[in-house]
Amino acid sequence: MSHDLIIAGGSVIDGSGAEPIKADIAVDGDRITRIGDLSKMGAARTIDATGKIVTPGFVDLHTHLDAQVGWDPEMKSSSYHGVTTALIGNCGVTFAPVSKKNHRLLAELMESVEDIAADAIMDGLPWNWTSYGEYLDAVQILKPALNVVGLAGHSAIRFEAMGDKSMDEGVQATDAELEHICQLVRESVSEGAVGFSTSRFLGHKVPDGRLTPGTWADLRETQAIQQAVIDGAGVGGLFQVAPDMQSRRNVELEMFSQGAELGCHVMYSGGAGRKGDGGVSQTAEFLARNNEGGRRVTAICHTRPSGAMFGLAQSTPFRNTPWKELMGLPTIEDRVAALRDPATRKRLVDRTRETGFTADPTLLHPMGVGEVPDYDMANQKSLAQLAAAASQDPIDFYIDRLIASEGRELWNFWAFGGSLDNQWAYMKMDHCIPMLADSGAHVGIFTDTDSPTFLLSELTRRQGVYTLPQAIHRITQASADVLGLKERGSVKEGWIADLNIIDYDNLETGYPHYVNDFPHNGGRYIVKSHGYLATIVGGQVIVENGEHTGNRPGRVIREFARG
Repeated sequence: MSHDLIIAGGSVIDGSGAEPIKADIAVDGDRITRIGDLSKMGAARTIDATGKIVTPGFVDLHTHLDAQVGWDPEMKSSSYHGVTTALIGNCGVTFAPVSKKNHRLLAELMESVEDIAADAIMDGLPWNWTSYGEYLDAVQILKPALNVVGLAGHSAIRFEAMGDKSMDEGVQATDAELEHICQLVRESVSEGAVGFSTSRFLGHKVPDGRLTPGTWADLRETQAIQQAVIDGAGVGGLFQVAPDMQSRRNVELEMFSQGAELGCHVMYSGGAGRKGDGGVSQTAEFLARNNEGGRRVTAICHTRPSGAMFGLAQSTPFRNTPWKELMGLPTIEDRVAALRDPATRKRLVDRTRETGFTADPTLLHPMGVGEVPDYDMANQKSLAQLAAAASQDPIDFYIDRLIASEGRELWNFWAFGGSLDNQWAYMKMDHCIPMLADSGAHVGIFTDTDSPTFLLSELTRRQGVYTLPQAIHRITQASADVLGLKERGSVKEGWIADLNIIDYDNLETGYPHYVNDFPHNGGRYIVKSHGYLATIVGGQVIVENGEHTGNRPGRVIREFARG
């Protein structure tokens, strides 16, 4: 018997959390058809996986690739890091449902919240939809490389129902407006959305400075929406939240509990603080209590300290005129040359001593200049620490490093996730998925799209935060279960062949680099990887040895296991 593909001799980590087994895998069409000793079987193609691991494809539960898929159907950088299924529409920011008159508003809202240029969004998408189902149809026509699952967003829906006042603090929906909101939710999930998303985060602002629609919605509204999700999708429909845990923690926890009690699978973005245990024990107790009796609440979190990448490519940790003028020069080479000029340097230093840093030097960490970035997991090389050791002013030290690297070095700002022990304890909790890559968002400021690679290479192989089977389980089967994916997330006979072949011992994330490949010459950070021999979606190799093959077999998934 001959198969389309045999992956031979690998250590199979099936996604269940079980230990690896050595086995061959046969793929025919888009399915895994045999697992075992296939040494006597033939195949149109055989991939030698000896000494490598074979895993399910990774499921990224937090992306903003809604717009990018329009001009980058290969869905970079996610596709460089073993992701085979991406959840879009997070944080309430989506492009459907929408009336034609509101197209530009949703594009500008996405630009303001997620740093994706509105002009690129307007020109990069066909905008040939009104309903959420029609939007999913349009995404499928784009032939994405990865599988796509969509959430219907609060911003689009609330603005459609309430208009401009949807963003005003203190304004709640009337009964008629709330019914309109709920009707749009029911329609969206019945047409293929996996659920609903909202943002309550006080940093998500629209262009005029107000906060996104839904931020100020009361529990009456969110509970009605949760019921609409159940009405349209059934028990287990997803309710995703970017919460306000700083000023409304108790309200947010009540909202999570209400949704779980109604039958939603509530998923929210979280992390550990710096004081004490960072709130880990309290969060663990809440999750344990709200995952009893069929209720489901899942936290997701970042895998490393993050928040911004500073340097000469795009952003600086200063906000004053001399630095603005420097960054206005055409190229990095021009900027380095200007830094070498004593007069320019003096003007930069003098003014910055007056205005200060916009990012705390104790939280700025140089990433080095090697092929593999240095994320300083020992927390010994902040700008403040390095400058003090060199008996230098931090501003001078920062400039010297920029010059020495010819402007290549980036500095990682630990805005969140920087209390490492607390963050690692948080991500080890039951009911927590360490996968919040934010792919497609904040693309000109930083990138976390390499989160799964960092999770496996740094946190698992070097730091031992997880065992390898545990780590794989959380970003495959556990993540697939959050979405209710059918026959995905595990290596099983008869299941969809979404797979990775990985040289685990040599797996590393690449160094982020800035490119201008968006519409209107827009820029973003791209980060590649080392160690993925192949990523397979629906039985087709989409990335091989770090390069795209041109295959784009991804499916927009619209049916989910519920209950």
